Amino acid sequence: MRLLGLGNFFFWLARKILYLWVRTQVFPEDLGELQLDHNQPICYVLQTRFFSNLLVIDRETRRQGLPRAMRPMQGLFLHEESSVFFLLRGDHAGPLRQNRFTYSPRLLRLMEAVYEHQELDVQLVPVSILWGRAPDKESSILKILFADSWATPGAFKQFIAILLHGRNTMVRFSEPISLRSMAESTSSSELALRKLSRVLRVHFRRQREVAIGPDLSHRRTLVSAIMNAQEVQEGIRATSRQDRIGDESAERRARSYIHEIAADYSYPIIRLYEIFLTWLWTRLYDGVDVQHLDQVAELAETHEIIYVPCHRSHIDYLLLSYVIFRRGLMTPHIAAGANLNMPIVGPILRRGGAFFLRRSFKNNPLYGAVFNEYLHVMISKGYSIEYFIEGGRSRTGRLLSPRTGMLSMTVLSFLRDHARPIVFIPAYIGYEKLMEGRTYVGELLGQPKRKESLLQVIGTIRRLKKTFGKVHLSFGDPIYLAGLLDQCHPGWKQEEDCSQSPWVADMVETLARRIATSINAAAVVNPMNLISLALLATQKHAMDIDMLAQQIELYKKLLSQAPYSDHITVTALSGDAIIRYAEQLKSVQRRKHPLGDIAYLQEEHAVLLTYFRNNTLHLFTIPSLVGCFLLHNIYLRESELKQMVCNIYPFLQTELFLRWSDNEVDGAIQTCIDVLVSNGLFLRNDQALSLPNPNSAEFAYLKVLSGAVAPNLERYFMTVALLTHMGSGSVDQKRLEELCSLLAQRLSILHEFNAPEFFDKALFRNFIITMQRMGLIGVNEQGLLTFDETLLRVAQESRSILDAGIRQTIVQMTRLDDQEIAAALGDQRHKLH
Repeated sequence: MRLLGLGNFFFWLARKILYLWVRTQVFPEDLGELQLDHNQPICYVLQTRFFSNLLVIDRETRRQGLPRAMRPMQGLFLHEESSVFFLLRGDHAGPLRQNRFTYSPRLLRLMEAVYEHQELDVQLVPVSILWGRAPDKESSILKILFADSWATPGAFKQFIAILLHGRNTMVRFSEPISLRSMAESTSSSELALRKLSRVLRVHFRRQREVAIGPDLSHRRTLVSAIMNAQEVQEGIRATSRQDRIGDESAERRARSYIHEIAADYSYPIIRLYEIFLTWLWTRLYDGVDVQHLDQVAELAETHEIIYVPCHRSHIDYLLLSYVIFRRGLMTPHIAAGANLNMPIVGPILRRGGAFFLRRSFKNNPLYGAVFNEYLHVMISKGYSIEYFIEGGRSRTGRLLSPRTGMLSMTVLSFLRDHARPIVFIPAYIGYEKLMEGRTYVGELLGQPKRKESLLQVIGTIRRLKKTFGKVHLSFGDPIYLAGLLDQCHPGWKQEEDCSQSPWVADMVETLARRIATSINAAAVVNPMNLISLALLATQKHAMDIDMLAQQIELYKKLLSQAPYSDHITVTALSGDAIIRYAEQLKSVQRRKHPLGDIAYLQEEHAVLLTYFRNNTLHLFTIPSLVGCFLLHNIYLRESELKQMVCNIYPFLQTELFLRWSDNEVDGAIQTCIDVLVSNGLFLRNDQALSLPNPNSAEFAYLKVLSGAVAPNLERYFMTVALLTHMGSGSVDQKRLEELCSLLAQRLSILHEFNAPEFFDKALFRNFIITMQRMGLIGVNEQGLLTFDETLLRVAQESRSILDAGIRQTIVQMTRLDDQEIAAALGDQRHKLH
């Protein structure tokens, strides 16, 4: 302060004047996380020497109950005028300016005191102050241009930034650095100062990366680095020979690929996105509920973050980036389909961090080499990335089978250079109403798929009403790539080039399933998930209001008493409140009746609600399955019931990405049985289980509960019945899928399922592949499916888990002769074309 020529009164007055305008957001919200030792001296470290930063740090330390930054450091060995110093000594270096990296005199004195007095320690607390990083709202281009960026500001720009962004200032306190530990880890004070200075510079850089992203000011350098990479140069030469063009033409083609792919990140554009998205969420939704984001902020400082959310809607692209940015982290670079790289929209998305990739580039090795190298540069330089492992939006509400292309390229990049650790962050996204709901239903019914375009979504915004409820975003357990590699292939670090090793493909498959399972394990159970689960399990999609409320409460009890995972979040609304909420969203109708009101679904809404049932169906699979077995057998010993569930579990695990391994599922079944017994839905007598009184409410609740998984079991039985009827070696997989889809479509009409996802070919495909993996069926040299008596036994056992009427209908429908099958398939293909 003496150097600045300011007395205490003038400093107090300047701080008061500054805070007439400035408003701050402090991280972490709980400063107890810093674990400061108040018995040892504390000194704060700021990166850039500005008087405004000094005023802010003094005010915020006082408000947060920390030792004040401008308080003198007085002690047995310390006599400092204040408790703060700057890492950089000036705003710009130059021939007439002091070296901006010269050590602070206060730091020199503190280090000297620590070396002289062995019992002394000083805690250095780095504090990052960013002006204009987390605004509530902005509408001025001028404000955006003067927001914090990677360029070190001069005094004038700092003054303008305060005027424009003072009300949106972010202050982040970091964990303390012990000067004693730093001194003991080096042999001299000079080495300790160098190490500490380097640690602080890296720390402030990482904090800035976390908040506003890596420095992207050298895009030309990035392009040159990709062009000079060995793989790209080899691709250029190969393309030149193969296509008989000159090296210069091949180089121009490679350079054009880079510009086609690469993001052109612009922080001002990100700020404009925030303005637009704040307006969008206010118009469309009643709020965005976020769970388990704190762990991500901690990992962002030390790891390369790969966000891997599920893909429900075009809104997903915007939602995750918006939430991350608003929580003080920088938005990731997002892998987007080349179909979105269109005039106007493409450049805007590119400057918002999108990089584009073609659906397939197997026949274009040069494009593949360029894209692989671009992704490697992004990962190695620490840019956070986001991509959807499903490859496209789910039309059914279930997670789609992962496509491993991006995962494989990420793993190979890490194997090539694993200096910076990679962590995958699974993310569950749940909606209460979908913008694209009717489109999805139409596509499942066979209507041609419209070309995906973000313009289609944006163009409808002006016609939308605020009836979409809340959006839910939950982050799952992080998956550390190095740790998974150690599990799958312990010697991976010693292999020089393992890109072609067969274990890599197996490891990527394991990673893909781990991510999908973790996404499901982070599910948020919203009101629409629960009410759709109950109503769709009834024959006419209708229930007494009071009974429906109790059924919903039962679902909540099951999730509480037998939790699927630690990351599951369940709505706090009661059963009655959930029904009223669904009525407000106009998804459920109420019919007045003298004996009690009835909740019911209109046919169109019933079809749409299958999507929300499927979002969280995996959470209720085990309870529904055990209920289904007991309902159709009346009396079972617990060991018998467990074995029945274990037999069918692998198919459901593959389809729904259930979390329990073969060794764990027995314990999950036992927990479920115990909970059902404690709630009166099962009766237990000497390790045998039986049903409650058929006239009791518990029996009615169990019947609805067991209906959740019934469609899955019907598909399985239909596939096995049709295959065994046709005989071993008589049909290939594609033909069987088509026939199963046709039969399921007919069954849905006869029994009023009203769900086109019931006859989705992908579901039958997954079941057939799982049977192959388990050895129940094989494929002969002609590509036809084969089986033996084992499958026949499975077919016989599966009869005991279905309603007799539906079972009989399926058996009758599968007794088709070859002529009927050929006619049906021919008619179906004609309609599709």
